[in-house]
Amino acid sequence: MDFLKTLGASLLAWIIGFGLLIFGTIAIIVGAVVSMVPEDKVTTSGDSVLYFNLSSPIIDSPMTSIFSSFEYSIDGEEPVTMLQSLAALERAAEDDNIKGICINISGDSTPSLANIEELRLALLKFKQSGKFIVAFDDAYTQSEYYLSSVADKIIINPEGSLEWRGAGMSSTFYKNMLDKLDISVYIFRPTACKYKSAVEPFFLTKMSEANRKQCEELVNSLWNSICEDVSQSRGIEVAKLKNYANNLSIVFPEDALSAGMVDMIAYEDGLYELYKEYGVKENSLGLVNTISFGKYVQSLGLTNYTSTTSSNNYSQISSPMVAIIYADGQIVDGNAYEDGSVYGTRLAHELRAARLDDKTKAVVVRVNSPGGSALASEVAWHEMSLLQQAKPVVISMGDMAASGGYYISAPADYIFADRSTLTGSIGVFGIVPKLGGMFEKKLGITFDSAATSPSAAGLIGIEPLSKEECNFFNKSIDRVYTTFVNHVAEGRNLETDYVYTIAEGRVWSGAMAKEIGLVDEIGGINMAIAKAAEMADIVADFKIYEFVAPLTPFEEWINSMSMVYAKKWGVDYNIFGDEIRNIISELPIITSMDGIKTQLYGDLKIEF
Repeated sequence: MDFLKTLGASLLAWIIGFGLLIFGTIAIIVGAVVSMVPEDKVTTSGDSVLYFNLSSPIIDSPMTSIFSSFEYSIDGEEPVTMLQSLAALERAAEDDNIKGICINISGDSTPSLANIEELRLALLKFKQSGKFIVAFDDAYTQSEYYLSSVADKIIINPEGSLEWRGAGMSSTFYKNMLDKLDISVYIFRPTACKYKSAVEPFFLTKMSEANRKQCEELVNSLWNSICEDVSQSRGIEVAKLKNYANNLSIVFPEDALSAGMVDMIAYEDGLYELYKEYGVKENSLGLVNTISFGKYVQSLGLTNYTSTTSSNNYSQISSPMVAIIYADGQIVDGNAYEDGSVYGTRLAHELRAARLDDKTKAVVVRVNSPGGSALASEVAWHEMSLLQQAKPVVISMGDMAASGGYYISAPADYIFADRSTLTGSIGVFGIVPKLGGMFEKKLGITFDSAATSPSAAGLIGIEPLSKEECNFFNKSIDRVYTTFVNHVAEGRNLETDYVYTIAEGRVWSGAMAKEIGLVDEIGGINMAIAKAAEMADIVADFKIYEFVAPLTPFEEWINSMSMVYAKKWGVDYNIFGDEIRNIISELPIITSMDGIKTQLYGDLKIEF
């Protein structure tokens, strides 16, 4: 295994190093050319329409590193977090300059299904202010329509389209590829974990019956929630909505209009007639004032929440605080900061800091994680347990809080999830490859060793496993599974035997998880914050404090030199993000071999 780690680390280091070299060169050139350009100040004019266009991607947790911009194509606007988005919609409802909202999704990013659910609730709350919401799109994807269905009026381009086809889950299987490469795989999972589908792509060519069953029940739960929401907003029976999807009845704009899914067929200028009907005044140029959602967040100063990156602000806070800690990404071993990963030791340090801080009276942990390392999950679980003994802890689950993501959530006093959250997956697995055949037959490489014992040469992953080594892995897997189940039983105050019946590695939707006792309430991060404040008895006066990793000095320099100005000049830093991500995602045989995993694997993909 050490050999594979070294090989993989060297390859990845070369790729990243080459990318950083090019990025650094671009950053210096761009910074030098435009460093004298002042940043525009964003203001909101009177009689404005707020354009909810997703030109600023909506993400779960604040980005801590400049290099995270590789992951986004942001067209001149920084990503905004879910917390900022919800706060901005609350402000917009009270802002006299904002007359209404137009949902016109023209950006490159669409929020996850769970985040769309939270945004829909916030938009419905916005409508209670008496202000209007309209929606326009040339072509609605299904997720875009789900969000847009809250609008008072929905417009579609005469030559446009509306996608309405249902929800599904698909998996990619690698067994045939592995056979062609002369790679065999040892699979370790408890016999009871028949739903732990993370291992299936390596020894099957299609879903097992157990996996197919859980996927069918999951997509039915998600689709029911979506159809119920659209039915309530549009006044269309759920049965009809499902029938439209089953028969692919919604093909042309006329079909959507006839079905009641849209209100108007018109080009974008049809919006301006609606604005007049809603009493929006034109400006001196005969146009309607508009502001994008990202710019509106910026105008409100919501891009700078109180956080660990601004200690001066922290020292000035006199009110009791609800701390927000983010566990966003795959759980890995170690103590570091990296967007998209949850380092177990680092998360434990943040939980400990919140526990020992006198100003922090309650903690909300926003979990958006498929899990990962069992050991890192245990490290974080221990500190979560200590924190829960000291002050109220509330979990807010995002898109997923599964396997290790649920492991770290179990000790909390109260758990919120969206109906479309993927959670549970209480199970464990291990995978060990045998790559000797590939190295010898495909590459002409052989290995030999001299050692004091059969397992001492460090060639696990190359040579076949011995009986003793297989027993070692099986015992380790069983021990972690037992520990996991006991943690859930203790944290949720459930009988251990009952937890075994709902464990088995099975994935549940948030709606299903509430029914079986893994979740307390359906709701988003705002409800979690309110609950934490209530439990700490500080509802009348409290501040929100986000634990966010500080930038390194190098990242601070890069940020000041290039980021703001590069956005202004339209430089796209997504040049490496997709490529590197795709390479890694297509090589699960390399990236999933290190240690025992409590993880919902990436092969489980929602099609919506």
